[in-house]
Amino acid sequence: MKAYHMTIAGLERDLPLCPLNDKLQIGAFVIFGDPELTTAAATELLKRAPDYDYLITAEAKGIPLVHEMARLAGNQRYFLARKAPKLYMTGVLEVNVHSITTAKEQHLYLDTADAEMMRGKRILVVDDVISTGESLHAIEELVHEAGGIVCGRMAILAEGDATERPDLIYLEKLPLFDAEGNPL
Repeated sequence: MKAYHMTIAGLERDLPLCPLNDKLQIGAFVIFGDPELTTAAATELLKRAPDYDYLITAEAKGIPLVHEMARLAGNQRYFLARKAPKLYMTGVLEVNVHSITTAKEQHLYLDTADAEMMRGKRILVVDDVISTGESLHAIEELVHEAGGIVCGRMAILAEGDATERPDLIYLEKLPLFDAEGNPL
């Protein structure tokens, strides 16, 4: 399997290339199981973060990152946009999302108890990779429905058109790749 070598938060990693279709591939970036990279990326993102009250991410790949950012910032509370409602939720806010890395439409849910805590607060949206921005947009919808104020958008990597977004803070650009594995 072909891989793309890059440096992220001062650490070198090889990202396996995965086909999206017969003409396009993406570099698979997964921080699960890589605490060294998670901590390094969280540290670098916090240095660039705007002032905020709470962090939020979508389940599941952003969880280690947002957890580490919250821990490094003094064990702050953070929120998760869940992929399914949980029995412990007091009620839910719901939005639809279609991510580039997911085959079908998904739904994201926010506990209404968390939404109450967000009301009037500055919320920093965090994810591992931003590509099309669909997941980011869905999280922002949940924050707005909760009455929170999106104060910033951060990711470890920006891919494709996301690299041109002036509203996105990220550490590195991740190119898209053609069918042969050449960066576009």
